[in-house]
Amino acid sequence: MPLTTGGLPKRTIGAAVMATVSISGCANYSPSLNVLGAYFPDWLFCIVAGVVLTIVIYLMLKRFEADHLLAPPAVTYPMLVAFLSLAVWLMLFQY
Repeated sequence: MPLTTGGLPKRTIGAAVMATVSISGCANYSPSLNVLGAYFPDWLFCIVAGVVLTIVIYLMLKRFEADHLLAPPAVTYPMLVAFLSLAVWLMLFQY
């Protein structure tokens, strides 16, 4: 049995779907952490963790003399920071 629109135009249904999708990410909580009385956003901690993890990976590659495998560094390391920041956010702050 096909779905019917109940006489509504497709444009109206499309607008309703787009509005529903756009506000579905809203939540009832503020994505921040209380640190000594000050509130900091979650993404700030994730970026710091991504930078620290990237530095650890860089130092490990230097120690094993394999840093030439990640070339060009101007592209590789910022992408590694972004990837690790998003991975930390998914692991720790996904409610």
